Order: sequence, then structure tokens, then C-alpha cells
Amino acid sequence: MKLTKAEAEKRILKLRNQINDYRYHYHVLNESIMSEEAADSLKHELAQLEQQFPELITPDSPTQRVAGEPIAGFTKVEHSERMLSLNDVFNESEIVAWLARIQKLAPDWHPEFFADIKMDGLACALIYENGSLVRAVTRGDGFVGEDVTHNVRTIHSVPLTLHGKALKRLEVRGEIIMYKDDFEKLNQDRRQAGLDEFKNPRNLAAGTIRQLDPALTAARPLQFHAYNLISTDIKTRSDEYALLKKLGFIVNSQAKKLKDVKQIMKYAHIWEYKRHDLPFNTDGLVIKVNDLEVYKRLGVVGKAPRGAIAYKYAAEEATSRVRDIIISIGRTGAATPVALLEPVNIAGTTVQHASLHNADEIARKDIRVGDTVIIHKAGDIIPQVVRVLTDLREGNEQVFDMEKALADHPFEFVRPEGEAVWRAVNKDNPEILKRSIQHFASKGALDIDGLGEKNVNLLVDSHLLHDAADLFTLKKSDLLGLERFADLSADNLIKAIGNKKTPSFARFLYGLGIRHIGAQTAIDLSKRFKTLDELGAADYDELSEIDGIGEVVAHSILEWFADENNQQLLTKFTELGVLPRSEKIQNGHLSGQSFVVTGTLESMGRDEAAELVRSHGGTFQNSVGKGTTYLVMGAKAGSSKADKARKLGTKVIDESQFLELIKK
Repeated sequence: MKLTKAEAEKRILKLRNQINDYRYHYHVLNESIMSEEAADSLKHELAQLEQQFPELITPDSPTQRVAGEPIAGFTKVEHSERMLSLNDVFNESEIVAWLARIQKLAPDWHPEFFADIKMDGLACALIYENGSLVRAVTRGDGFVGEDVTHNVRTIHSVPLTLHGKALKRLEVRGEIIMYKDDFEKLNQDRRQAGLDEFKNPRNLAAGTIRQLDPALTAARPLQFHAYNLISTDIKTRSDEYALLKKLGFIVNSQAKKLKDVKQIMKYAHIWEYKRHDLPFNTDGLVIKVNDLEVYKRLGVVGKAPRGAIAYKYAAEEATSRVRDIIISIGRTGAATPVALLEPVNIAGTTVQHASLHNADEIARKDIRVGDTVIIHKAGDIIPQVVRVLTDLREGNEQVFDMEKALADHPFEFVRPEGEAVWRAVNKDNPEILKRSIQHFASKGALDIDGLGEKNVNLLVDSHLLHDAADLFTLKKSDLLGLERFADLSADNLIKAIGNKKTPSFARFLYGLGIRHIGAQTAIDLSKRFKTLDELGAADYDELSEIDGIGEVVAHSILEWFADENNQQLLTKFTELGVLPRSEKIQNGHLSGQSFVVTGTLESMGRDEAAELVRSHGGTFQNSVGKGTTYLVMGAKAGSSKADKARKLGTKVIDESQFLELIKK
């Protein structure tokens, strides 16, 4: 039956209300008021009417969950209130100490807590105006996140229109997660298709929500579980959860009010045992003061509220074999021995490194290369070796010599009297930090305008930069007080840094300053690995199979990724929205040809020449080898490379011939 526009408008409104009611009962109340087929039929009718009368389509219509066109990038959005982190506790005594601190600050408070399962996902804030979803923002650095509205709209458990009475403005915070069953189904499909499996649900959820193409997000079954309301006059956390549920959000049914530490520990023990039955991964609990007025009055210390903690479960354990023991040099200069393990899955992640702390610890536990060991993850984060299963020794295990291993490193090491740790001399010198950031910002790496030697020195000396990731936390107000920055120059630098949040994977990898990883090696690695996660998961055999990656380079990569500080740095980059992108390798007319430049070119610098070669599919090398196609002789070139080139049969050309090859 053909409807008039007025009749269609009434029918559309009724259909939307019915479909939204179905969504609320299905996702929030976990009950079905009609079959899925019937609901699909209603959605189909709604879509047809909207197609017939497109002027009646509204952003909050159930039909508008479908993915739109890919977007160019994510815009920054400042949070209305800072999104905080939580301090971790691991046992009852730490909870008791936390309670004592609260009671000292709020002596009139009558203890009552609200506990919930800590979900392993991506924190996100949803903003509603007049009942309709208008924006979704990631945590980012807590102050500023990224607008991911296009992707979040595709998540079916996110209401596009709030259920019940609409408030003028409402902000809901929660976790974007992927259920374990959905994750396993995705991996099963990928196995059947001959594709690599995803590592774990948390990383997949976080990576999916940051895709520039909403169609990809829509194809993956993400969920949103709410746990916080902003700008409402509710009194308690328990009331907050009740209101969230009424508004149409999924809240964890396991959440519970608790009166004291005894009840907290009972709740913790129950869910430590039952957590594997949950639909999502978890590494602990969130425990908060239930009274919101007291919670706010307690305030914040650093990045964490005083009125909330994360209780982390005891580590899960597994066994593995020690393939090698290498030395990791941290930013403080500490030389930490690290076990390279046969990859093993613990708590949803693949573990292949474990800290051995120091030489004394290795000797005390008698850990040898080739040993079978029990490992666990403290707080589900840092892998540790518990003990060696000596009964499984075969007789060919090798004792580790710390001093011999240190002798192979470029730094000089000392072991201060009374300490168990060897330290690199001058490793903590700010000059080393300055050089590393200069390298990160250099032309061959991220190529950040305005970050030359003088400005980097100024920013480090002003204690604004403690690592390269801190560049992406800089604000204009930080710069205006410095002698080299005025209004325009401060604006330009902040903009230049912001423009580099999606560098090519090869440039970002080179910029990290991993020993023996030059620009060309970084490109070679980017041809094999598309992300840092893939590279970090590679073992020695995978790395050494790559052309140009020998034993020294492979060990250097393994050592770098084994360093806990480096892992924290990569996490910091991710949290700040720095997302290296994989680039399609160019197959230009120089494909298969390699170049070395010696001397000075008149028309361009060496870095520009390298970029030209690579942009046309060629390889740029630093030294002449058997596979070198051309040696380009610039002004003031020495004779040693030319002599070697002639011996190896490499063609020697001048700058004009080089430019002719580029132009072809």
C-alpha cells in the first residue's frame, strides 16, 4: 500500500520506536520480545520507507548504523572531564591500606563500595544531546581523545537514541570490547581463509575502533558496556548503573554493592574462580567508593582518583623453554638480562620474553639457556620466570655469563658497590635523550618541521620531553613560556607534530632508533611486517630469513622489543593516537636496482636522493656490496668505494647519469 508523506512519517516513527524497544530488550535486558527474523522484517520496512522519503531520515534512525564512506582521519576532541586511570592493588593488605587512606581524608564517611568486573577493552566516551548520539571519543591522553563517532555508530549495543526521557546533554563512559566467542569465530573464519589469526580480543577491539573505514568496524562484532555517567545529579554508583540500564546501555550484571574489606575479598575470590565463564576477558576488578559526593571530594592524585582502585588477579602460569638470554638496556642505563622464550599464550597474549632482573637472580634460580621454565605474568602484564624444571634438563643447557654478554655491547658498564644491577656509563645523560629525539624527528624518520637540534635541546632542558612520545603531549601553552617560541612558531610546531600522528611504518620504525636499523633496513622489515605488533612477535628464525637481516640485526630487534621500557613507550604512543600506517611498496622503474652515493651531490642531499630512489621502487644502500647496481660518484668522492665497485662489477655513474635514471 502506497503511503502519503504524512502517513509514512507516522509509520516511520512507530517502526523506529518498536525497533529501538527490541534492541533495548535484546541487548540490555537479555530477553527477546520477538524473533530476530521479525525484527529484521521491521528494519526492512523502515529502510524502504526511508528510501521512498529520504527527507524523513534522521541520524538516530536504526537504519543509520550502516557504515558510511571511509574518513580521512580522526579529529581531536577535548574531554569535558579528564578520563582517569586507576592505581593497581594485588592483595588484601593493599586494599586495607587504601581504605585507611580514604578514612583519614573522609572521617565522616560510612564505608560502602561498588565493585565491578574490570573489562579488557578500549575506554570510550559517548555524548548525547536531546537523547541522540552526537559524538564518541576515545580516552587518548585523558585530556584529549579522538573522534570515532563514525565507527561507534556501527556498534549495535550503543543506543543511537536513549531509552526513556531524553536529557539535554548526557555523557556516558564505558568500555568497547569484543566477546570471546565472537573473537574465536573471527579467528576460525581467518584460519579457514588461510589468513593470520588476531592476537587477542582487546587489541582487535582497539585496532578496529581506530580504522578509518567504518565498513571494517561494522563487520566486526564489537560491544559497549557502560560504567559511568557525567553531568547528572545521581548520588551513588549503584544508582548510576541503574540509570544507565534504564537509558538503554549494557551494564555488567556482576556489579555489586559491598560494605567492607571482607566482602570485597569474598567478591574477588568468587570472580577469580568464575572469570573464565564471563563472555569477555578480564584481569581483575574495579572497586570504587559508592557515594559520589565523597568520591569527588577525595579528589585525584596524578592520573588516578583516590576513591577507586583496580584489584588485579594473581598471574596465570605456563611453561616454556629458554631459547637465549640477551641484555636489554633501559632508559635509566640498567642492563637487564631477558629470557627469549618459545612463544606461549598466557591470559590471551603471546609471551616470548621474560625479565630475569639481574645476574644474581639468574644464579640464584640457576636459569640456563635451553632450560624449561615456569613463567607467569605479574598482574597480567610483565612476564617473570618462577623456577626451572631441572628434571627436564637434557645435559646441553648453557650457563649464562653476564660480563661476557655485556662486553658485546657498545656501552661501558659498571656495577655500583652494593647493587645487583650493572649500569651503562652515561646512559642516563640527557644528551643521549636529546640525540634520540633529534633522530626521531629527523628527515629520514618522522621529518617534523621545527624540531632541529636547538629546539629539541630546549624542550629536554625545560623538562617537557622525557621520551619521543612526549612530543605528542606538547601544548601551545607549554611553548609560549620558552625563549625561542612566539605565538606563530608555537602554533607551527604543534601543527607540525600533529601532522605526524600517522607516519609510515618504515619511518616510525627507523625513528625508534633500534640499533642496526637504518632507513633501508626499516623499509626491508616493513615489506615483511605490517605493524609493530607483528614485528615484535617475530622470532629469531623469522627475522634472520629476511634479506639483509643477519644475526646481529635480528638480536638487536629481539633485545629492543624485550625491553619493558620500550614496550611502555610503544603503549604510550598508541594511547596518544600515534598510529604508524602500513604502506604499499612501490614497484617503480627502479625496482630490483640498488644505489650507493659517495661524495656530495650538487642538486640534492643524500636523504633526498634516498627518497627519490625508494619512491621509484629502488633500494638505497650505505655501502657497496655484491648486490649493488650503481655507485653514484658526487663531488669530493673518495676512491675506496669506487675501487670496490669496480672489483665487484658495480657500474659507476656521475650525478647527471643518476638523474637521468630517476627520470626514466
